[in-house]
Amino acid sequence: MSVVNYYDRIQNSTNTTKAFLAVLMACITGITAQVIIPLPWTPVPITGEVFAVLTAGLVLGKRYGALSQILYILLGITIIPWFAGLNGGIDVILGANGGYLIGFVFLSYFIQNLSKIHKPLGTIMAYFACIYIPGLIGLAIYTYFNQGILLSIPQLLMMGLIPFIIGDIIKIIAARSLAKVIKI
Repeated sequence: MSVVNYYDRIQNSTNTTKAFLAVLMACITGITAQVIIPLPWTPVPITGEVFAVLTAGLVLGKRYGALSQILYILLGITIIPWFAGLNGGIDVILGANGGYLIGFVFLSYFIQNLSKIHKPLGTIMAYFACIYIPGLIGLAIYTYFNQGILLSIPQLLMMGLIPFIIGDIIKIIAARSLAKVIKI
């Protein structure tokens, strides 16, 4: 019985196949975005889409992983309301969650290389840098311009980072585990 290395098959496939997989991962990201746990003290919910973003980057590689998230965002702001809560449009990018969505592109681009170099701490550190730097900046800008509130650093971290740490680490471990299974 031979073992199929799906990761190598994906990496050695045609650009058309990789583009199709990028579209598929954009769709999966949209589906997982509907797994939502709202938190009463922040406009940023816990969602399942991060697992899809991590998987896209780890499995498709940086170019096609990032492409999948660019497609997710572009389609979400133009024609498919598939952001968390079946929302869509440019308002989502300009809203409290917009920075996190932009962070998805960075994460899916960098995660594969960083996870190979600095396992598993590198994966976790890359994740938090890629997602939370643009996410917290976007949340702070949104809060200031829409509510007239300039958040302190502790307030910002409590609204946009601290409640998500444990769940995000679980998502990172799950995505890395899936990537290992695919890479056999």
